[in-house]
Formats: sequence, structure tokens, C-alpha cells
Amino acid sequence: MTAAGAVREAGGDGGRTASGVEPLAAVVFALLVLACLGAFFLTQRLKHTPTAVQRFQLTPSFSPARPGPSEQEHISFKLARADAVTVTIIDSRGDVVATLVHNHALPRYKQFSLRWNGRRGTARRFRVLTSPDGHVFVVPLNSGRRAPAGEYRVRVTLREQGRTVLSPRSFTLLEA
Repeated sequence: MTAAGAVREAGGDGGRTASGVEPLAAVVFALLVLACLGAFFLTQRLKHTPTAVQRFQLTPSFSPARPGPSEQEHISFKLARADAVTVTIIDSRGDVVATLVHNHALPRYKQFSLRWNGRRGTARRFRVLTSPDGHVFVVPLNSGRRAPAGEYRVRVTLREQGRTVLSPRSFTLLEA
């Protein structure tokens, strides 16, 4: 018997199974496979769950100084579940510039349309208008200073769901 053979016989198999794999490594591998399967099924479920805020529509840019259809930002969305919403306009730093509605009750699956006049502050009142084609929209009456030109986003806070959703894209407030 050689010296290497004596060491192998004295040391045994070093804790390896018949296939040469350590038991701890086999357990870790099995756990990783189970975690991957769980993540796959969770991802599939999330892909088929409707988003909380749907059909976000925004005007790409607007200028309150120019009379006509582009003098207000047109905002529109619908909810997958009825909820009380707070709709705010935020700047590129994430700071609130204007609050359009606060804890406004909305039904599910009904398109909600707002207009923003480009002014800062919290709207204390609003008008409800109907277009010639019968579409109803809310015009919050913000009366603060005009917000500076730049990129903005819409943030919808869903009170009962405890969630906040940002518009998928931004819009531009143009120079006066």
C-alpha cells in the first residue's frame, strides 16, 4: 500500500456520498432549484395580475401661456379596484408641485380625466366639465404661482390599497 492509499483508507470518503457529491452541496442545490421554481410561479402570477392604475394617458407637452387645446395638461387613467385617490404633480426631483384632487373616490374600470393648469399648490375647488362627445373631466382650480418649465410626472396615491403609482412617462411644461 502506498502512502497515498493509506491516507485515503484512514480518512474514509471525506463525507462524500457514493456519487462523490457532498451532502451540504446537494441540499444547497436543491434549495436553489426550489427557490427558482417559486420565483418563476410568482412572476407568472404577477404578470397576469392587473396593474392598480391602468390606461395612463398624458399630453406630451403643454403651455398655459398659449390659448387652445394645449393650454392644460390632459391626464387620464382608470383603476383596477375602487379607491380614494390623491393625484399630485411632481417635478424631476420628486417634489410635489401641485395637488389636483385629495382622497377623491373613484369607481373601478371607469376612466377618470383631469386637467392641470400649470399652477402650483393644492386645488381647493374644481369644476366638472363635459365635452361635446359626452366625456366628463375634472378641472382642479390651482391658483398658486405658475410652475417652472420642465419635466413633470403624475403620482396617484391609492389610500385604501396603501400604494403609490407614478405615471409611466413624464410630460413637459413649456416656457411661457
